[in-house]
Formats: sequence, C-alpha cells, structure tokens
Amino acid sequence: MSTPQQPANANANANNGKRKRMMTLLILVIAIAAIAYGLYYYFVARFTESTDDAYVNGNVVQITPQVTGTVIAVNADDTQVVKVGQPLVELDPADSRIALQQAEANLAQTVRQVRGLFADDSQYEAQVTLRQSDLSRAQDDLRRRLIVAQTGAVSQEEISHARDAVRAAAASLAAAQQQLAANRALTANTTIATQPNVLAAATRVRDAYLTNARNVLPAPVDGYVAKRSVQVGQRVSPGTPLMSVVPLNEIWVDANFKEVQLDHVRIGQPVEMTADVYGSSVVYHGKVVGFSAGTGSAFSLLPAQNATGNWIKVVQRLPVRVSLDPAELQKHPLRIGLSMQVDVDIKNDSGNQLGDALNTVYQTNVFAKYGDEADAEIARIIAANAGPNANAPSDPHAAKPASPLM
Repeated sequence: MSTPQQPANANANANNGKRKRMMTLLILVIAIAAIAYGLYYYFVARFTESTDDAYVNGNVVQITPQVTGTVIAVNADDTQVVKVGQPLVELDPADSRIALQQAEANLAQTVRQVRGLFADDSQYEAQVTLRQSDLSRAQDDLRRRLIVAQTGAVSQEEISHARDAVRAAAASLAAAQQQLAANRALTANTTIATQPNVLAAATRVRDAYLTNARNVLPAPVDGYVAKRSVQVGQRVSPGTPLMSVVPLNEIWVDANFKEVQLDHVRIGQPVEMTADVYGSSVVYHGKVVGFSAGTGSAFSLLPAQNATGNWIKVVQRLPVRVSLDPAELQKHPLRIGLSMQVDVDIKNDSGNQLGDALNTVYQTNVFAKYGDEADAEIARIIAANAGPNANAPSDPHAAKPASPLM
C-alpha cells in the first residue's frame, strides 16, 4: 500500500532536476560570456584606450582694432559665414584721412625741394666752369706780362696786379667748388626717390596710409562669426575684442585621458570617434597628433597646491589632441565644445609621446595689401612731383680745383 509521501518526493525530485538544469544553463551562459569577453579583451579591448571626456576644440580668431576710432558700420553678426578679406567692422576715417592728406602734401613738397637740390648741382657745376675759365684767363695774363717784363715794357706794379687777379680767381674757383661739394653731399649717389629727406617723408605717408586703412577691419580667415559685442557708435581702442571668427574647417578634438591610460598612447595612432550630436551611426576617423605639456589642473586658473600637504590625491587627466578627417568633417560638421567619444588604437606603440608633433602654422595675408597700396601711393606722388629725371643718379665726383700760377 502506497504512502502519501510518494507524490511529494516526486515533485521535489522534479524541482531539483529543473533547478539543476537552470543552474547548469546559467553556468554555461556565464562561461560563454567570460570566454567571449576574454577573447574580446585579448584581441580588441587591450589594444584600445577610450574616454568620453573629450570635446571639439578649434581656433577662435578675435577681431580687434589697431587704431582708435568710432564704429560707423558692423557688417556681420553671430552665426553668419564670412570670407577672408570681407570687411567686418568700419571705423570713422575722418581724422586719419586728414593726417594722410597732410603727409602726402609734405611728401610732395619734399620731393620738389630735393628736385631743386639736383637742379642746383647743374648750377654750381656751371659756376665752377666759369671760375675755372676766369682763373685760366688770369693765369694767361700773368704769364704774358712775365714774358714782356724782361724787355722793361711792363712795370712791376702791373705784374703785381696780375698776380692778385690770379689769386682772386683761384679763391673764387675754390668757393664755387665748395658750394658744389656741399650741395652734392645732399644728393650724391641717390635719386630723388632714394634721397634721405624723401625717404623720411615717404615713411610718414606709409604710416598715415596704414592708419587710415586700418579703419576697416577685415576677416583674417573664412569662418563663422561668434561672440559679437561691438555696436554702431561705440568708441573703441586698440585691443578691444569686437567679435570672433571661428574657422570650423580647422577644428580638432581634445581627449582628456586619465594618466593611467597614457602608457601606450603614441603620436600617430589611429582614432575612432563618435559625436553625441550625431550618435553612434556617424564615426569619425583621425589620429593622435600631440600631447599637452601639462594636465588640465596644472593650467587651470587656480592650480592645485600639492606641496602644502593639505591635499587629496586625484587621478589627473592630460589633454591629447586628435585630428579629424576633413572629408568626414565637411559631410558631418561639428561645433566647438561638442562632446565626443574617443577610442584610440594602441596596438602599435612604437612611436613617441613627445618630439614627433608636427608644427602647425597659421597665417593670413589680408593685411599685406595695405603696405602694397601705400607703396603705390608713394610712388605716384614722387612721380607726379619729381620731373622727368627722377631716377637719374647724381654725379658724385666734383670738379677738381686748378692750381694757380704764382
């Protein structure tokens, strides 16, 4: 006869078997996951350093005036695109234009005065020739009288007067030669355009021209206008920030890795990045191009004073600069300050952390035209006032004095 405990034992055995199967399945899943993670770590994860403390960075070009003036026009506003050389801000040019006109008038007057110096050279040369002729005639008169004096036809007094005439002619010649030498000292080995007085006046014109031209502030680069603070009618002085231009085609990512992650990170290693604004569907590719010279806390406004003894050790982060592919950046534009996820492939760690960074050069030529325009204006003024022989050099050789016959 069966007992009532048999169904209970059967149910307990069934539950135990089911529990064992579930535990076996759980252990199998955990083992598979551990093996999968081990394989992933061995082949992928151990060759990757990642951080989500990364942000887009770039150049913020400040527009500041070089001269003092009153703003009469603002030609761009925030979010607008500007091209290199485009006028952004204009200042009142009234005062600088007057100074430029005064400098131009002074240059024209100086050129005419120097032109007179070159003309005086010819006049003094003629005077020297005339005095040489007078001396030669006086010497001939004295020579003839000395020959005739042997016959007694000429008195000693007349010979004495002839000698005095030679001395006077020689003195007049010497004075004319000194005048010529003094004038040539101002013009020798120069042209009108290269004479020192003209060069000094031309420098003043160039300075006044640049001051007047700088009343227009051009965009030094292509980019987007940001942080505009200037207003029409505002009085500004040199160095006052008026607005900024951000060239978004020249941006990069600053990835702030923990110091314990940097052991195998090297310049030149490939990087994959995703932006929070686009999500994981858009992947950017770049490479490590350099390391900051110090941690973020070391360059902060109030750096940590670790030497005081009253401190708590915190893992530091070092900014690592990562370049972006220009084609990908053009297809999916980024803005300064956006968050990024950065994954660096550190499988090849044969490179260096320091010394291999490429030097980057930023330059603009929008201001070079001001100097060229100033030189063209100076050349025009000189040509208009110098006459046809402006480029003829002065003769540096003065006439040689003649020796008087005593």
